[in-house]
Amino acid sequence: MFKRSPSLTEQIKLHIKQQILDGEFEGDRIPSEPELANELGVSRTTVRDALSRLESEGAIVRKQGMGTFINRPGLQIRSRLEEIWSYESVLEAHGYTPSVYVLGTEEKPAGAKIAKELDIDENDTVLVIEKLFVEDTTPVILTCNTIPASSIVKPYDEAACSLPIYEFLEEHCQQQLSYYLSDIAPVSASPEIAKKLETPEKTALLALKEVGYDINNHPLLKAASYFRDDLIRFRLIRRRT
Repeated sequence: MFKRSPSLTEQIKLHIKQQILDGEFEGDRIPSEPELANELGVSRTTVRDALSRLESEGAIVRKQGMGTFINRPGLQIRSRLEEIWSYESVLEAHGYTPSVYVLGTEEKPAGAKIAKELDIDENDTVLVIEKLFVEDTTPVILTCNTIPASSIVKPYDEAACSLPIYEFLEEHCQQQLSYYLSDIAPVSASPEIAKKLETPEKTALLALKEVGYDINNHPLLKAASYFRDDLIRFRLIRRRT
């Protein structure tokens, strides 16, 4: 399986966050940047960038003239909507032991709506990958990803389709997903979706309808995800500007 190695800054961020979770800092006070840099054997710049990421996530707070402290309410956020995670990681953050099943793959004409969103011709072929993420035997998340077939440069199989979509794009399309433009809305489960998620029809679900782009703002894929609200929740920190 193809995986990207985290940057040094990300590794340091994760290490400090684990120290926080393990209760290694007395009085909820984070050591100074020089102290952390010396302890971890990295530059102050790397530590500063890692702390900035933790601050943006709400895990720590910087108080002028006092230092940097753990933000306990922020640690309650287990997965963040503004970051691109694999759904396996999202479920693990909620305490689940997830499995992923490829429900089906299909190559078909894009159609007018998808073609417009992906900037392709409506007669161009797209690959549609539908996956189900489950905890034990309970479905939690249903996803449907649509990719222009012309983007695929390496043959794929079911195992490849089970990869997180950003890894599939890297390994089989030689493309790098940079960001999503996402619409978030509650929806009622259609008969088809309800059957796959094993929930009653018209059950309220959280839906993400997204288009993923590369760094040059070129659309790479259309994605739709449906979450069982009774099993998974997302939280945000909203700051006053």
